[in-house]
Formats: sequence, structure tokens, C-alpha cells
Amino acid sequence: MFVLVAEAVPALGAGRANYFNDPFLQLSDGIRSCPVPPAPAITEEEMKAQAHARTERGTSCYQSGKCRLPNAYLYDREIIPRVKKAVDADGRFGGTSVWVLGQRRWVWLKGCVRNREQADALERLVRDIDDVEAVIDQLQVVPR
Repeated sequence: MFVLVAEAVPALGAGRANYFNDPFLQLSDGIRSCPVPPAPAITEEEMKAQAHARTERGTSCYQSGKCRLPNAYLYDREIIPRVKKAVDADGRFGGTSVWVLGQRRWVWLKGCVRNREQADALERLVRDIDDVEAVIDQLQVVPR
């Protein structure tokens, strides 16, 4: 079962929540031993400290003419489902356990793959999706 964690400020334990509703989605579940990466969760204090910088980073994309939407973070709810669709359509990543996080048109790949070539192919696939500005590979190799 795949779940998109981007509901309105869901409680994620001990005063931590996904205050900015950053989309976090499981793409695949083929490696049972792969540890589940933590969902994006911060404290209310951390949220307040990050709010100004996120606003500034988000709007600078639009102000510079690089974004059609007024804030780069608005793309994430569109990008992350497109990543899932592209991975499913590609067919090469069923034997992986990968989660994806989106923040301001950047995509973090987290979890496990079987080899470095698989990680590189996944990164290239995601990098080619419209509106993706950067891909951050945080995948670990777990051979069979």
C-alpha cells in the first residue's frame, strides 16, 4: 500500500508535524529489509524558524522568471505524483524500496535499491520530469 503523507499538519509524534505539508510518498516496496525513512517532521519552533527562509526561497523562483507559479513549493503536490507515475510506468524499479520527498521543486530519493546502476537510472528518470529542478540521491544499495 502506498500513502501520500501531505495532509493538513498531521501529527507525527512528540510535537513534530509536517507543518509545511511537504509531499512524502512511497514509490516501491520490493526490499523488505529496507528501513523506512522518517517522514518530514519538525517542531513548531523549527517551523517558525524556517518560515521566512522558505517564503523567500519559494518566491525568488517566480521573481527571477524561472517559475510560472508564484512559489516554488506549489509545484511539489504536482511533481511527486508524477514521479510515482513515471516510476510505475518505467518498470525497472519494482525490486526497490524507495520513498520520495518534494520541497520547492527539489526531489529527495530515499530508501534502498539493488545496485548503483539502478539508483543512477532512477535519478535520471526523476530529473527528466517537468518542473523538477534538482534530485537528491539518498539511496542505499542493498544487494540480494
